[in-house]
Amino acid sequence: MKYYLGVDGGGSKTYALVADERGRVVGKGKSGNGNHQLDREVARRSIREATKAALAAAGISREQVASACFGLAGADREADFRILRPMIAELGFAKHEIHCDTIIAMRAGTSRPYGVVLICGSGTNGAGRNPAGESLQVGGFTYMTGDFGGGMALAVEAFRTVVRAWDGREAETALTPLVLAETGYATVEEMFHDYLDRDLQPPLGLAKLLFEAAAGGDAAAQAILRKQGDELGRQANAIIRRLGMSDETFDVVMAGSILTRGKGDWVHAEIRKAVSAAAPDASVVKLAVEPVVGALWLAFEADGPLPETARETLKNAAEFEAI
Repeated sequence: MKYYLGVDGGGSKTYALVADERGRVVGKGKSGNGNHQLDREVARRSIREATKAALAAAGISREQVASACFGLAGADREADFRILRPMIAELGFAKHEIHCDTIIAMRAGTSRPYGVVLICGSGTNGAGRNPAGESLQVGGFTYMTGDFGGGMALAVEAFRTVVRAWDGREAETALTPLVLAETGYATVEEMFHDYLDRDLQPPLGLAKLLFEAAAGGDAAAQAILRKQGDELGRQANAIIRRLGMSDETFDVVMAGSILTRGKGDWVHAEIRKAVSAAAPDASVVKLAVEPVVGALWLAFEADGPLPETARETLKNAAEFEAI
């Protein structure tokens, strides 16, 4: 009997799944931060703990694992892989591969082993994999290096829009009472001075207010959300062109809370427009499967085709605890 291991190492958690060759999950494990950029030693320990727990639950040794796939947050550049290769190699799996966690999210969201993924949670990222197996990441770093958006940046946009409306640089906005209620201030002037005096940063929770204000018809909120969608669409367009996927049929998987939980169509519509122009046969879909499933499927595919039973077993696995 062959076994396969998939690991998702994120900034707050690390999940691991072991499946047999028929695709049945026989072991799972979890631990804490798996992002080496946050803490290298904690990430090493978390990945090891989650992996060890999954193998123990399956009742197998690492030598029985035919292929393992590690989808890790922070696996962005060659400088990261120089750290991660020895970290994963020391786990002792004869056959393994390392991907950025964007790629396992892409794989979890589509029935194909290739496609594009756009992530917009607290930050943003974009990546793709073409039918030849070539991967590419576009974005995922900083505003200075070309990125825009994600929840933290959108919170700032909401905050500054309220300030600009207060000081006369923009029209009145429905964001004002929403932001004041969220931050606990009576007036924008009070909020403005307190943030400057104490060098505060807008809380992430302001991002969700953009959707509320936009749904009520606020032009400023709608414009910010459309800009976010346009920027994500540009990422998708660049990935599609650079990977030579314009004539392919594939999915563009949307992941992250802004894209999967945000109400309304202001962000999504801009993405669909950009994708349609870049690849007419592509579809835009929301991620509805736990990303660690994508890591497990990639582990199977590194050893051969994904068994239909493996896909059917996990295609609706939206929560790790329910697997």
